[in-house]
Amino acid sequence: MARNENMKKDKKITIKELKRQKFLLGVSFFVVLYGIIFYYLPLAGWIMAFENYKPKKGFLGSTFVGLAKFKFLFEDEVFIKVIRNTFAMGVINLVTTTIMAVLFAIVLNEVRRGWVKKPIQTISYLPHFLSWIVVTSILHVSLSSTGIINDLLMRFGFIKQAINFFAHPGYFWPIVAFANCWKETGWNAIIYLAAITAIDPALYEAASIDGADRLQKIRYITFPGIKPTFMILLLMNVGNVLNAGFEVQYLLGNGLVQSVSQTIDIYVLKWGISQNDYSLGTAAGLFKSAVSIAIIVIANAIAKKYSEQRLF
Repeated sequence: MARNENMKKDKKITIKELKRQKFLLGVSFFVVLYGIIFYYLPLAGWIMAFENYKPKKGFLGSTFVGLAKFKFLFEDEVFIKVIRNTFAMGVINLVTTTIMAVLFAIVLNEVRRGWVKKPIQTISYLPHFLSWIVVTSILHVSLSSTGIINDLLMRFGFIKQAINFFAHPGYFWPIVAFANCWKETGWNAIIYLAAITAIDPALYEAASIDGADRLQKIRYITFPGIKPTFMILLLMNVGNVLNAGFEVQYLLGNGLVQSVSQTIDIYVLKWGISQNDYSLGTAAGLFKSAVSIAIIVIANAIAKKYSEQRLF
């Protein structure tokens, strides 16, 4: 009897709470609907990866070919190089942008004067709002044979003649990594700065009393304080390793560096759009998604085993 009364009471409270939050529920409904329409319904297009898809015939009229498209992908030497390029640039971008963001946040936090700190922070994240068209244009001008980089290198005697940076495959990955660092370091540092400000100031005061210098405070207080944030962001970004980019590689790439500049996204564009082979492009995109999910699951399992921070 008492159980039934408690259930009725809980039901009344739930209905009352739903009525009170009806505006938020209404907004949430449209957000969920948006996600279903634009994120989940398009997944039906993955069926093209298992068909010899013809736009005129549609999904149901196209010939089912099973894993033939995937077999073609892994027998294609170009696609194997594309996987290598994508993974390598993804890892390099992840490592460099993460390290630079953490270091920049710590250094900026050590700046005591607000009139110096705030302008630096504002200027640092402005590149995030620039399009890759602008960023790559700056890189092309700076790294050209008559650009400022070659001019400085020759003026200080490091080289005797100008280097065509975009003609040597060995320079391409470092250029992409530098571009990502320059564009995203300030923006990525914001969340680390927020994590640092959440650290109890009493810990720093106690460390000062014990005679700790700045480096010791950073090592024993700041680093452990931002570790949970660092781990969560790292796990989230690990899944984006194969999202090494499209715009910067497409805009900076040329025939001379094609062997190291093509990514999976560019491969999908080439075959799926330019060659009208939608099935092959879909298969390449599906492979990328499957590997990204697998990487997240594996990374989360490792984090779950060795640390307290994990995604799920």
